[in-house]
Amino acid sequence: MTASRYAIWLLGAFASLTPVLPAGAQTQIYSREQDIPEVRLGQHIQIDDGSCPTGQIKEVSGTTLTAAGVTRVRKCVPRLGTKKK
Repeated sequence: MTASRYAIWLLGAFASLTPVLPAGAQTQIYSREQDIPEVRLGQHIQIDDGSCPTGQIKEVSGTTLTAAGVTRVRKCVPRLGTKKK
């Protein structure tokens, strides 16, 4: 086996051992915070309720796991893309 074939074989073997990761996170947008189901740890949900300044949207994220459940953190973040109805 030549060095280039060995390198290709080794690269293929390494790639097959790496775990498959999701392509990207999906962001859900709700119009009211009361409409949110339970927030999971690390999940980011955007709320378009008009409580943030122009060009920003409220984001609720699950940050820490406590005995009572997942702690939510609310903050205004820049709005990306166009507003959808």
